[in-house]
Amino acid sequence: MPVDHKPPTSAIESAHREHALPWDDTTDFDNADRGFIASLSPCVIKAADGRVVWDNDVYAFLEGPAPTSVHPSLWRQSGLNAKQGLYEVVPGIYQVRGFDISNITFVEGDTGIIVIDPLVSTEVAAAALNLYRAHRGADRPVVAVIYTHSHVDHFGGVLGVTSQADMDAGAVAVLAPEGFTAHAVQENVYAGPAMTRRATYMYGTLLERGPRGQVGCGLGQSPSTGEVAIIVPTIDIRETGETHTIDGVEIEFQMAPGTEAPAEMHFYFPRFRALCMAENATHNLHNLLTLRGALVRDPHAWSGYLTEAIDTFAGRADVVFASHHWPTWGQEAIVEFLSLQRDLYSYLHDQTLRLLNQGYNGVEIAEMFQMPPALDRAWHTRGY
Repeated sequence: MPVDHKPPTSAIESAHREHALPWDDTTDFDNADRGFIASLSPCVIKAADGRVVWDNDVYAFLEGPAPTSVHPSLWRQSGLNAKQGLYEVVPGIYQVRGFDISNITFVEGDTGIIVIDPLVSTEVAAAALNLYRAHRGADRPVVAVIYTHSHVDHFGGVLGVTSQADMDAGAVAVLAPEGFTAHAVQENVYAGPAMTRRATYMYGTLLERGPRGQVGCGLGQSPSTGEVAIIVPTIDIRETGETHTIDGVEIEFQMAPGTEAPAEMHFYFPRFRALCMAENATHNLHNLLTLRGALVRDPHAWSGYLTEAIDTFAGRADVVFASHHWPTWGQEAIVEFLSLQRDLYSYLHDQTLRLLNQGYNGVEIAEMFQMPPALDRAWHTRGY
């Protein structure tokens, strides 16, 4: 949406310059590029009627130093999020990133593929599957879909990778945490129109892309705008420690309800020594109260489930990946990453309560709140 842009004020320019950021740590750039196989060119995805539902190329301006109109950390984060294409996480696990606000992951089984979180909309999910098949072979059918949690950017594109008919025929299993369907309907159907309107403001969807418009939202660039659908799960995951074998691939599950989503789960693949953390350990400080009005997240419970994930899986994992951003490789780096994420939400919870009980109100707490040095030095603990 074209609008008249004002230049940044001197106060904004000064505030942006004053931020001390760990620019010497370039690990995220290495990890975001690691395993790159191919990109989609042009990365412009259209609906059947010709309408553009995703345009990643519009973010080509995200190069060089941050302009004075954009916070340097957001500029850096958006540049990382705008990297798009097919990536190998480990042999047998592949992600397509940069096709939506979220990632889609393909896990290769004995004969087919397991799809994790098929993005927001049908068209982008189908394009991601096509890119995967162009470079990994078209002979593997989709045998299962896993929804990590009940937000639309993790299930809305399901019809781009499978069909209701295949599910009804028993050719495809759909796995999700217990309570998924109820919470997905409550947020996206009952409150859908209001949530969608608010999300437009939250993500700046209608703003022109550019250094004085929409740059990114930290968690990703922006949601796609294609067809949204849902297939009701055929398998509800109910307990931590529950295991399922899909197409020869064993999966160990950890329940994480009431965290980033009311119905959410983590899971581990022993064959690949790979841990999926859904949206509970990403490369940012996640919002706890969303502008669109999703249920408020419980940072105390969130940190507890991260501790459980560290204790249960970290010693067996060579890589941790999530439904947003890029993976982290190596056991030492995994433990550090998950531990800092855990400490981030725990500290936010504990210190907010401490200041609240001392008599400060919400605005005062926000103005007083400071991260300890260990959290302040990490890129992935920053909010956007």
